[in-house]
Amino acid sequence: MNAILDIPTDLEAAPAQDVLRWALGQFHPRVTLACSFSAEDLVVLDMMTRVVDHPRVFMLDTGRLHQETYDVADRVRARYGIDIEVYFPHTESVQSMVHEHGLNLFYKSVDLRKRCCHIRKVEPLGRALSNVDAWLTGLRREQSPTRTDIPKVDVDDAHGDIFKINPIADWTSDDVWAYVREHDVPHNALYDQGYASIGCAPCTRPIQPGESERAGRWWWEDPELKECGLHVNAGVQQS
Repeated sequence: MNAILDIPTDLEAAPAQDVLRWALGQFHPRVTLACSFSAEDLVVLDMMTRVVDHPRVFMLDTGRLHQETYDVADRVRARYGIDIEVYFPHTESVQSMVHEHGLNLFYKSVDLRKRCCHIRKVEPLGRALSNVDAWLTGLRREQSPTRTDIPKVDVDDAHGDIFKINPIADWTSDDVWAYVREHDVPHNALYDQGYASIGCAPCTRPIQPGESERAGRWWWEDPELKECGLHVNAGVQQS
């Protein structure tokens, strides 16, 4: 889809719920939420269920996720009565990569880590977005140095000029968890173990007091650069 729709100028300052209502009003059912089952994504999902009966949601199953992530996915399905579209990496690509570089190639170099992310996440994302006009995320500007300029509504030229909506871009972590508590939103049990950002099991660990939220992701890399390539708009890479 070519993004020819005029974006209301007041959306950038609008509350998350208003941004979401606009997005669902314009694009449902051809809009989907990219859900990693982070607290942020589940806040957006909870809001979606208050606007439409059957929101579209998808997950990328990399094959290296924590068991706790699968557990919360099942709780979310039961809680909201929704289907979750699951996208897996191509088996042949994973087999070839592992044969050439080993199972834990991501620790060897940034290039190999990005190759793993591309095969397990970026390519499946392209398939997930191939039949929609817009997608939603739980990205927030506060999360990392690579996310400080995220707009609430953007055009995703990496995926055919569809719209990309980040309704809680201006929220703080406190805002997220206040919403989780107020609405009893399911959350990943790993948060209770000190995790602040949760991805694949080998590339995620708990953070220490005073560390940034994403310090536990690819902790061996430069924090100014560490992203997986899922989000590449506006000259930055976010995930």
